[in-house]
Amino acid sequence: MAEAERIIGTPDIPDTAGAEPEQSAARPRGRRRIAVLFAVAVFAYALDLASKMIVVAKLEHHAPIDVIGEWLRFEAIRNPGAAFGFGEAFTVIFTIIAATVIVVIARLARKLYSLPWAIALGLLLGGALGNLTDRIFRSPGVFQGAVVDFIAPKGFAVFNLADSAIVCGGILIVLLSFRGLDPDGTVHKD
Repeated sequence: MAEAERIIGTPDIPDTAGAEPEQSAARPRGRRRIAVLFAVAVFAYALDLASKMIVVAKLEHHAPIDVIGEWLRFEAIRNPGAAFGFGEAFTVIFTIIAATVIVVIARLARKLYSLPWAIALGLLLGGALGNLTDRIFRSPGVFQGAVVDFIAPKGFAVFNLADSAIVCGGILIVLLSFRGLDPDGTVHKD
């Protein structure tokens, strides 16, 4: 946790009497970034939850639907493991990891001053919440639930919108890191 807080950091805000207007301007800016983070997370989570409800109601126990010939189909499966079905015996571990990611993002959000980082972390948070909801509330039981996956490209793993949000957020974080943009809004050249 300390390492994550070191990476996120806080922007340098002068601590002088003359800097009071800057501090009050910095706080709303940070709050807006937090609002963006949570808005993106809620959007990603709601989209994932709605899609899974539709899949369970209309597609589960039915034949797959071809969307683009054989290249892309919707096929409802329950995945107790991670990507590509690995780690089926470690559902509880994946639940703990998702919960930890959510707590870390929520804790570090107060130090966030970068809009692109807010979007990236919002995608991660929304995706983690989507899959965590499945692991907590779906059968076979609490913290052992299988994630509903349904997007099935030919020759690739079946995934869901939460997985897509996590991957997109991760890619954005890598790109931001390569560009030298820190979550606190500073830019560094390494």
